[in-house]
Amino acid sequence: MLILYSIHLTFAPIPRIRIVYIRPLNKLMKNFVTFCCFLLVYSTLIAQTEIPKFVSDGLDAYIKEGMNDWNIPGLSIAIVKNGRVVFMKGYGVRDVETKDPVDENTLFMIASNSKLFTGTALAQLEANKKIRLDDKVNKYIKGYTLFDKNTTELVTIRDLLGHHLGTKTFQGDFVFWNSNLSRDQIIGKMRLLKPSGGFRQSYGYCNSCFVTAGEIIPLVSGKPWEVYVYDSIIVPLGMTNTHTLANGMSDWTNVSRPYTTVYTGKLTKLPYDNVDNLGAAASIVSNVNDLSHWLLMQLDSGRYQGKRILPWDVLQKTREMNTIIRSRSSTIYPMHFQGYGLGLFMADYNGRQIFYHTGGADGFVTNTCFVPEEHLGITILTNNDNQNFFEALKYQLLDAFLGVPFVNRSKALLPAHKKEMDESVKSTEALKARVRGRNPSLTIEKYTGTYENEIYGRVNIKKGKPGILVINFPGHNNLKAELQYMDNGEWLLTYNNIAYGIFPVQFKISEGRVISIDLRVNEFIDFDSYRFVKK
Repeated sequence: MLILYSIHLTFAPIPRIRIVYIRPLNKLMKNFVTFCCFLLVYSTLIAQTEIPKFVSDGLDAYIKEGMNDWNIPGLSIAIVKNGRVVFMKGYGVRDVETKDPVDENTLFMIASNSKLFTGTALAQLEANKKIRLDDKVNKYIKGYTLFDKNTTELVTIRDLLGHHLGTKTFQGDFVFWNSNLSRDQIIGKMRLLKPSGGFRQSYGYCNSCFVTAGEIIPLVSGKPWEVYVYDSIIVPLGMTNTHTLANGMSDWTNVSRPYTTVYTGKLTKLPYDNVDNLGAAASIVSNVNDLSHWLLMQLDSGRYQGKRILPWDVLQKTREMNTIIRSRSSTIYPMHFQGYGLGLFMADYNGRQIFYHTGGADGFVTNTCFVPEEHLGITILTNNDNQNFFEALKYQLLDAFLGVPFVNRSKALLPAHKKEMDESVKSTEALKARVRGRNPSLTIEKYTGTYENEIYGRVNIKKGKPGILVINFPGHNNLKAELQYMDNGEWLLTYNNIAYGIFPVQFKISEGRVISIDLRVNEFIDFDSYRFVKK
C-alpha cells in the first residue's frame, strides 16, 4: 500500500496550493526509505535464522574432518532453502595427482540420481497424452518378455519404475554394467532373470527396468532418452554443464576422477565407468551448481526462476508411492516408513516427508534430497565409492534443519566402516599369502577353454604367465581377470579393475574333467555369483 500510494502522489497533477502537497510527500518519502531499511534488516535477520548454527558455524569444519576420516579426495555440496542457494562449495581435489581443486562446477557421475530424470520425463509424457504410466510395456516394446509369463502380460511402465518385478536387487548387473550390450540387448536378456519374489509384492532394485522404461521414450517422442531428457528438462532448467551421457568424460575439463579404497585400504584411481547403455538408469554427469536448479524446481512446484518448467501434476506423480519398502521404525534415524515412487525414495524424517536418492558408480557416490514442507534441498557429490560420509552428511543436515538433537553421524558410522575395511584388507592379504606356487590337481591346460553362462554368454580362460590363468570377458569393455592357484582346490580371482574385486573361487571337477566355475564381482555391482560351464 505504501509503495503504491507514493507512486500515485508522485505522478498526480500538483494543485494550486502546492506547499500543502509537497511537504507531506517529503515526509512520506522519508517514511518509505525508513520502511525499506527496516525490510532489508528484517529480511537479513530472517535469512540468518533460516540457517541452523551447525551450517553457518560448523559445517565447513565438519566436512573437512569427515573427508579426512573417510579418505575422500573431493566433495561438492549445495543446499537450497526457501527458494535460494544458501550454501554451495567444493572441497578437496578432483585429482590426487594434479591437485586440481573441486568447486561447485566440478563434474561427477551422479549414477542412479539419473532415475528421477527418467521418471519425470515419463510422467511428463503422460501429461502430454503420449503414454499412460499404467500402460502395458508390451504395448510399446513388441515381444517384451520376462521370465514369468503372467508378469510379462501384466507389467506396466509404472511397474518398471517401481522396482517391484520380483527380481533381486542388482540382479543381472554383472552382465549389464560396463558391458558391450546395447539397450535392446539388455532388455532382451531380462527374460533370463528368474525372480526370487512375487510380482508387485517385493522390492528389488532393478537397473534394467529403468533401461526398459527409458526406451519407451523414443518410441513415443521420436527422440532417444538422452536427447529427450536434455531438451525437455536439462536445457529449460539452465543446467548448462550437465551431460546425459558420460562417454568421453575423461577428456572433459573440471571433471572429477574416480577413486576407491576397497580391498586395499589405499586410495586407488579407477577407470571411468562406461554405462551409457544403461542411460535411463545411470548415465547422467552433473555438478552441484546445476543440480541446485533441479532442486529449486522440485521445491517450487515445477517452476525455476519464476518460469514454469514442468506441470505440478508431473512432479506429484513422481512422488506417489508405488512400492512399499519398509514400515518399521529405524533404530538410527527418526524414520518409520520408506517407499519408492518414479525414480526416488520417500520416507518420513522427524515428522516431515523427505524425498531422496543415492547414486553409485565405480569411484563415485552421490545423493540428492529435498523436503518440500521445509523448502529444503541438499545435494552431495563425492569421488570415493567406499565410504558412507556422503550419507552421514545428508542426515546431519536434515538433523540440523529439522530440529533433531545433534549426534555426530559421521563419527557414529565410522567405527563400523573402519572395522569392515580392516577385515576386508586382512582377508585380501591372507588370500594373497596363500599363493605359493603350488600346483592344482589337474594340469593347467585342462582348465583352459570356453565357458558359458546363459545370461552373460561366453568367457575364455587361457594360459598366462607361468602358473596363471587369464579370463577374458568379451561382453565387457577391457575387463580381464587372473586366476592364481592357492590350495585346497581354491584359486585367487583378481580383476584388472580393482572395483570388480578379489575373491577365492573353485572349479568344479568330476572324474578328472573340469565342469564349471562360479564367478562373482564386488557387491557394489551385483550380489549374485554366475556359473560358467565349460564347453
